[in-house]
Amino acid sequence: MPRTIRIALILLLIVVSPFFFFLTFQYFSRASAIKADIRVDVRNTIGKMPDRWKAIAQGGEERGVRMLENVVPDLAGLYPRSIRIDHIYDYYDVIARDNEGKLTFNFDSLDQTVCDIYHTGAKPFFVLGYMPEALSGDTTLISAPKNWDEWSLTVQKTIEHYSGKPTRLCGQITDFWTTDLYYEVWNEPDLETFGKWSLYGGQKDYKTLYYYSVLGANKAENVNRFLIGGPVTTAAYQSWIQKFLDYVSEKQLRIDFISWHHYSKNPNDYVEDMKKMNDWLSPPQYEKYRNLPRIISEWGFDSDPNPIADTNIGAAYTISAIRNFINEKYEMAFLFEAKDGVEPRWGILGKYAERKPRYYALKLFNLLSGNQIRVDGEGTFVQSVASQDGTMTTLILVNYDPDERNTESVPVEIKGLEQAIYSLEIRYIDGNVIKLDNVEIPASGELKRNILMQPNMVVAFSLKKV
Repeated sequence: MPRTIRIALILLLIVVSPFFFFLTFQYFSRASAIKADIRVDVRNTIGKMPDRWKAIAQGGEERGVRMLENVVPDLAGLYPRSIRIDHIYDYYDVIARDNEGKLTFNFDSLDQTVCDIYHTGAKPFFVLGYMPEALSGDTTLISAPKNWDEWSLTVQKTIEHYSGKPTRLCGQITDFWTTDLYYEVWNEPDLETFGKWSLYGGQKDYKTLYYYSVLGANKAENVNRFLIGGPVTTAAYQSWIQKFLDYVSEKQLRIDFISWHHYSKNPNDYVEDMKKMNDWLSPPQYEKYRNLPRIISEWGFDSDPNPIADTNIGAAYTISAIRNFINEKYEMAFLFEAKDGVEPRWGILGKYAERKPRYYALKLFNLLSGNQIRVDGEGTFVQSVASQDGTMTTLILVNYDPDERNTESVPVEIKGLEQAIYSLEIRYIDGNVIKLDNVEIPASGELKRNILMQPNMVVAFSLKKV
């Protein structure tokens, strides 16, 4: 073989080898994937079905608009526990000055959106921000205030209005509904868009912002129990969490919860967040903060608008993520976001209440109730969450595969059933429903079925005694 040909073949081999290795690795990785064989015993319950996932965040997509007004029935259908709103000061014209330059407060516009939240069956979760023009040091919404005492007064008046014992919102909201409301100090203070606040001094130090926020909260009079906290960074950062808590400890400030955001295309990361937080709070000086409620106040597939979030991939990702964090000790995790503005962005609902795949996935997940059942036999791609409520057994199955290649016929076996006649319903995220009446469960108390799971399919499997 001529020398030039040998050199050309060697060069070709060098170029092709990495691609060949990658394809081989991908092939064998797929080939070695574990297929699911879902098995549950209805007697094997592991506690009450958690509701920490029943929280939704709404961003400030449109100013001067009741964003949630036209989606109240849709959101109510998800039975949310809490709905988070930000831009409460700069979007709702709460603060102004009178002719003498004194601050005035008018919550009427914000009240309308808060009432929309209450009408969904949820409680509001308030983000204390952004800086109203009347207070802003440079008229922008991300500035420090000209006068920190005025910021404290703003926080005080907000808490007195929404958590006040005399409060009567929406004509009838009081007592339980105005108790245990959350107030989060700012939103993503580490992000340039929202001010790039620091923890190391300067005019825009988040520690100062938190100090004066707590000062105002502590001055609130005749109020129900409420919670205030932070630092609500774009992700869980060790430096922010520890330095923030160091300051809180040094100043002996009130802190009722720790919050942060998390966007990731890997649904396993939400479990890692909890592990990291446990590690960061393990030193003795953080002992008193270890049992504080931990809240992911925004989470999702991508922090940037991403069309994938509006597909079945986004829906399957959402269910897979919930399946992963549902048994972690979070207080709540707020899916971002409830509704789009003018442009399609992160909403599970469109501007005109169009329902997207993530919405339908959550509707299916909402079928889980009562006690959670242990699930055995999950695979590499197909996972499941199950519940038992009286005579109703429900399984949610998800086949999350961003490469859209994994299809499985998944065996499902349910044990421990009472010998009787049951009805079986299998609901798919695409709207297809299979109903079977007069399903006879024998004396063995077992039911076996196979469910075809195409890539990024979410399925609800429900069995009810007739």
